[in-house]
Amino acid sequence: MRRLLFLLCVIGLAAMSASGTAGAQEPSPAFVTKAKQIYLVEAKTGTVLLASNENQAFPPASLAKLMTMEVVFSALKRGEITGDTTYPVSQYAWRTGGAPSGTTTMFAALKSQIRVEDLVKGVIIQNANDACIVLAEGISRTESEFAVRMTARAKDLGLGRSAFANSTGLPDGESRTTARDLVELARHIYREYPDYYPLYSQPDFEWNKIFQRNKNPLLALNIGVDGLGAGFAEGSGYALTTSVQRNGTRLFLAMGGLANDKERLEEARRVLEWALSSFETKVLFKKDEVIGQASVYGGTSRYVDLVAREPVDIYLPANNPDRLSGRIVYRWPLRAPVAAGQDVGTLRISAGDRVVREVPLVTAEAVGTGSLTSQATDALLELMFFWL
Repeated sequence: MRRLLFLLCVIGLAAMSASGTAGAQEPSPAFVTKAKQIYLVEAKTGTVLLASNENQAFPPASLAKLMTMEVVFSALKRGEITGDTTYPVSQYAWRTGGAPSGTTTMFAALKSQIRVEDLVKGVIIQNANDACIVLAEGISRTESEFAVRMTARAKDLGLGRSAFANSTGLPDGESRTTARDLVELARHIYREYPDYYPLYSQPDFEWNKIFQRNKNPLLALNIGVDGLGAGFAEGSGYALTTSVQRNGTRLFLAMGGLANDKERLEEARRVLEWALSSFETKVLFKKDEVIGQASVYGGTSRYVDLVAREPVDIYLPANNPDRLSGRIVYRWPLRAPVAAGQDVGTLRISAGDRVVREVPLVTAEAVGTGSLTSQATDALLELMFFWL
């Protein structure tokens, strides 16, 4: 039973308007995009800059390879496999994703043995379908079993709207993902696998005496893109998931439903340039600054202060800041005893009706168990509120 404790006005959030009063500011105009699905996040603060149909499912196409790589990276990190582990190129992998397939491939030779390190480069740099299948069969015996593992891993990461039927993203009628899941997956890969992430911007890779440049078309934009990939699915259009860094700011973007490759590139450039040039970071609360209070039942105090473990900042339009509001959400009632630093709730910061950032809150101090009289009084109050 969730209770909202506290509504933060824009004035309390910031002094972010020129006049010092939030009510004088109108919300900034919405950015109009041609993408049918889009989700754009600033990495450091987690601020959502742009979102439209971000939870609407569409086929991942080649973007399924991001999930394939996450499973492989996880296996490498845990020691299940190593970069020197070798896997054979099966007849199925060669025909489905290799030279005879007519799809993107690293031209792996039939029945050859290839190291995991080279297969990973083939997937990331050359968008190679044969490398995906070789890895899938090597790790999980069959590609279908590996796809089950991909879907289970996605759910473990909180990407519950995504499901995968193969490792490549080749048409299957069952695989699906969302712009939001793709961004969260990209952010996870960037955070958890820093040794492998630079491969997404490696310019080229040669295998089987065939030299190929990085297949990610966004790298050629020269605006700071350093990953991740693009895809196309019949009926749902052109999509991408990308990361860009400039002047200390990193953004993650996923877009879908674009008409062609040219529109995908132009729209990606337009969206990223807008976000990089029009926003700045604002600090709302300092580390350990009291943000609000939670009611405590049966304690030596009726309330406990709530703070964030880190500064609460947000990435906002520089010239016309959005009107912000915030609320603290926690499970009511909070019962004594309460330890200092105990996780009890979340601060949700919204721009209009859109949540742009969520920050975990902890207790600033401990609250011990109160007297029998105070416990009885609080129990009566709880009963009254329950019936209300």
